[in-house]
Amino acid sequence: MSQQKRGPVSEFIRHHYRHFNAAALVDAAAGYERHLADGGKMLVSLAGAMSTAELGVSLAEMIRQGKVDIISCTGANLEEDIMNLVAHKHYKRIPGWRDLTPAQEWELLEGGLNRVTDTCIPEEEAFRKIQHRVFEIWKDADARGERFLPHEFMYKLLQSGVMAGDYEIDPKDSWMVAAAERNLPIVVPGWEDSTMGNIFASYVVKGELKATTMKSGIEYMTSLAAWYRENSAGKGVGFFQIGGGIAGDFPICVVPMMYQDLGWKDVPFWSYFCQISDSTTSYGSYSGAVPNEKITWGKLGIDTPKHIIESDATIVAPLVFAYVLGL
Repeated sequence: MSQQKRGPVSEFIRHHYRHFNAAALVDAAAGYERHLADGGKMLVSLAGAMSTAELGVSLAEMIRQGKVDIISCTGANLEEDIMNLVAHKHYKRIPGWRDLTPAQEWELLEGGLNRVTDTCIPEEEAFRKIQHRVFEIWKDADARGERFLPHEFMYKLLQSGVMAGDYEIDPKDSWMVAAAERNLPIVVPGWEDSTMGNIFASYVVKGELKATTMKSGIEYMTSLAAWYRENSAGKGVGFFQIGGGIAGDFPICVVPMMYQDLGWKDVPFWSYFCQISDSTTSYGSYSGAVPNEKITWGKLGIDTPKHIIESDATIVAPLVFAYVLGL
């Protein structure tokens, strides 16, 4: 373990987290820290609804301190951090969400509240507020014949400052603001599945935008391949996966794509791997696959440090980040 001076959260973790999943958390956090200290770079993938869970409170500082080099996330996580940024005061928390009846769920819908477990996102203040602003950016690019990736449009939205007056949280707690400040590379596989993706598609159906104005997932994969080639020398690139699904599976496949399909035999495997998941080990499941299975797919090497923390990412990820930050 690193001997650097640590704050109370890290000291608590080191003193109390000694066995089982707790020990796995310490091993993974120490491995993350060691990987960076040795000159490695790190990809963080965000699945689920981590932005609505306000992971930005800890992730933004990780980005600012250079402890994250690239992010892969779902379209939902890309937009929901900005939604929280501009509509936080209008969110509604429902502690007794397990007891809601279908009729009560319908009432939430009619009230413009879309529920994510115990938290309702306000449609008008969040979705529509962003829609009205980002549409102008989409439309301008469309008219100019320009094309950008989904996250690049969101960066333009934040960097333009047009929404700064709408901020309802301290922007230091927004990971998208931190990422935009650094122009951090982001990969957003399956962006069409998101609310903004659906909205963009609606404009295409209405003939107000061209589908080609938005760059595609294939272009994300090719840009990721170029980034990986440029950044995998030395200690290499680690992979810190929060949850499962496409946010993790898409970027991790860039290595076998280059190695096997392009025949670039000098491409190194991911040099660190950790997954936080509450998906139990199971047959046929990507999220429930043990890391060693990834060796057979040409993603990880025999000697790649591999960690699984089987727990709730909303609890675990902030603790790992606190450890890496020395808090």
